[in-house]
Amino acid sequence: MAEAHVLVVDDDARLRSLLSRYLAENGFRVSTASHAADARDKLRFVAPDALVLDVMMPGETGLALTASLRAESASVPILLLTAQGAPEDRIAGFESGADDYLAKPFEPRELVLRLRAMLRRSSGAAAEPPAPLLQLGRLQFDCVRGELSGPDGPTHLTGGESALLSALAARPNEVLAREDIVAALGLDEVAERAIDVQVTRLRRKIEADPREPRFLHTVRGRGYVLKPGV
Repeated sequence: MAEAHVLVVDDDARLRSLLSRYLAENGFRVSTASHAADARDKLRFVAPDALVLDVMMPGETGLALTASLRAESASVPILLLTAQGAPEDRIAGFESGADDYLAKPFEPRELVLRLRAMLRRSSGAAAEPPAPLLQLGRLQFDCVRGELSGPDGPTHLTGGESALLSALAARPNEVLAREDIVAALGLDEVAERAIDVQVTRLRRKIEADPREPRFLHTVRGRGYVLKPGV
């Protein structure tokens, strides 16, 4: 993988310095910001390949910044860092649009591994689909590029949403358990519940009525199945 540029946003100067040094030693190009406003200023001039955001920052939190970037259709992969590691906190992170979530304290090596997995997913390397294009009504999903488009142009997908749709598209009409999806995306077991959040977000983009899904179905007690069609 070519050198990836990571923007680390954390109000803890010591942690910023440690992460910057460790990521650089592991082949990343690193920029840092001390708070959300600082990050926004930097994002005006640089386009990082991934963001590492602290959740509990003064002023605009990492959750708020993530949600705002997603509302602006930013597709950059986002990994959240937080001292709050309860399942509901992780769910909130995924609901805001984050691609991954790491609770403090953490091993720097795990951060590196998660970043690399996240970057692989965002580049469309998570799955090898059987067909390059998948029809979802008036929408088409390019399984190679991980892009969703329709008569009105492209539909923005976050890295997590694209990776999820790619995993389902690789095995159409086949029920995938949550743990199978977690494994396909290279996540850990604690992210299993977050798959439900990603499914909800994805349905809003591919279904005419997310409450009555036509393509992405829940199979109670088993998992999810993608049923493509015109």
